[in-house]
Amino acid sequence: MLLRLAVFLLVLANLLLFAWTQGYLGRSGNPDAQRVAQQVLPEQLRIVSRGEPARAPSTKDDSDKTVDKRNGNGEFCQVWSDLANADADQVERLLGEQFAAFKASRRTTAEISGYWVFVPPLASKDEASRKAAELEQLGVQEFFVVTGGGPNQLAISLGTYRSEAAANTRLEALRAKGVKSARVGERKGKPVNALEIRGPEAQAEALRQAIVALLPKASSPSACKVRSEPAP
Repeated sequence: MLLRLAVFLLVLANLLLFAWTQGYLGRSGNPDAQRVAQQVLPEQLRIVSRGEPARAPSTKDDSDKTVDKRNGNGEFCQVWSDLANADADQVERLLGEQFAAFKASRRTTAEISGYWVFVPPLASKDEASRKAAELEQLGVQEFFVVTGGGPNQLAISLGTYRSEAAANTRLEALRAKGVKSARVGERKGKPVNALEIRGPEAQAEALRQAIVALLPKASSPSACKVRSEPAP
């Protein structure tokens, strides 16, 4: 009987001690009572760096910027301007035959060589003759009917001028005489072309020399305009 009582008291004492150490009977006054439970597990520690700031992981945007910079530094781009149609055709053939890595974009414009005062093209020669007779009756002597073909066939030219202001002055004088169908228009010169050529910078000098040899009278090329990037 005494032995059973002793075993019971021992078990009870162990239970009370366990409950006390776990805080079930209130926080212990000993600051080291729960130190074992609060230990940091050393096997789970990972060293990030040794005396150096940790490097942030690279993002897709950073890699894209690096690629863009590399491509930009390795790309050649120049504009050859004031080329006649035949000259621009020759340069494009040169690229296709000897410099296939380069690409050219072509822009064609027609220079304004002056202005003229004219009566728009008439439907037939008879109408043009009647209009010419009408102009003579109004006191207009300086004119001629265009007969060389093209979009202005059977128009009546009343004078050509280098400036638009001079052409307008002539138009006002004609209207004062009663010529109501005359107008001012631009006179277009021969078309000119500009070639924007892009390609590997390593072959840029060879291409330039080839174009100069092909077109010795061509004007010097200029740098391409920087393309603006859209805002993010």
